[in-house]
Amino acid sequence: MDIFQSVLAARLILILGIINLASISLIFLSCRCIPGWKLTRRLTKYRGYKRFFQYHCYIWWVFWPSVIVHAVFAVGVAGIPF
Repeated sequence: MDIFQSVLAARLILILGIINLASISLIFLSCRCIPGWKLTRRLTKYRGYKRFFQYHCYIWWVFWPSVIVHAVFAVGVAGIPF
């Protein structure tokens, strides 16, 4: 398809990659399931972190569609490597 060979596809892959990195970082920072992290254990005491944590589940709704569209366009541009 021509859409995979356009500059728009390359830009979309880059933008979605940045969104993926940002959203997975926010997911890990807002996750209380990783009790071994000293950083998150200390952050749970703060009121701002508790407000931020309430959006943890909504960040997943940004992350997964972004990953899926990013993967489709990456495979469309680069093809299957094997």
